[in-house]
Amino acid sequence: MSSEEHMEDSAAPLIEHLAELRTRLIRSVLAFVVAMVACFTVAQPLLSFIQQPLIAVLIARGQSPELIFTAPQEQFFVLVRISVIGGFALSFPVIAHQLWRFVAPGLYRSEQNAFLPFILASPLLFLLGAAFAHFVVTPLAMNFFIGFADAIPMLTAYFTGAEPPALSDSTTELRTVFLGSIRESTDLAMKFIFAFGLCFQLPVLLTLMGKAGLVSAEGLGNMRKWAVVAILTLAALVTPPDVITQLILFVVVYGLYEISIQLVRMVERRRDARLRAEGVLDDEDEEDRTA
Repeated sequence: MSSEEHMEDSAAPLIEHLAELRTRLIRSVLAFVVAMVACFTVAQPLLSFIQQPLIAVLIARGQSPELIFTAPQEQFFVLVRISVIGGFALSFPVIAHQLWRFVAPGLYRSEQNAFLPFILASPLLFLLGAAFAHFVVTPLAMNFFIGFADAIPMLTAYFTGAEPPALSDSTTELRTVFLGSIRESTDLAMKFIFAFGLCFQLPVLLTLMGKAGLVSAEGLGNMRKWAVVAILTLAALVTPPDVITQLILFVVVYGLYEISIQLVRMVERRRDARLRAEGVLDDEDEEDRTA
């Protein structure tokens, strides 16, 4: 076979793969556009749902649940942003299916059976983290930040021995009133959702690394003190300067880290059992590796 014929034969599969990739990308983009347009039609109810923790805090404080926008286009672009995020979330099953259809033919059946549960678990864990952020973390954070304006005068009066300021019509004392921006309030709520949604992917990531042999349960256990430092740093970076929220994120992520160690240990036990069944690993080899 000449070099020209060999190049033509090798180029043909590449062209087929590129054509397949183009088809999968087009279907994914179409699914995303359709989902984004569908989400835009209900963007206002989605905005109300996202702002529900803030609305509950304002009502509890006796304030009207109203948000302001300071630019004519601000609310429109907030709704567009919600539509884009909601469209991606709604179309993610289609996108993941197209990605799987493109990658799966190049994998062995055992590899397909190994990766498929993680593809299914990843969006479920993200939804679990997003729900935890929306129903638990965001109400606590909103209550802390908005109530901070009332806490400082009370603390000042307590330490100075003065009378606590009363909510009256007196104009001699400076009062601060929360007038929330629709853009900033929505951005804060979405940051909580994404931060906790991504952090809940830790078991998937570490278990995949365990399957690939990149990490071990013993190694993860020995790295606990460094994991604590890394999780504390992550909590300080992805959350606002709120000690309560940072503490909640640390407790949740560290709990996921401990769960990941147990999952990696299960993966190692199954791999060792399979290797022993195939005659590749005996008891002496396992004892040497453990030691």
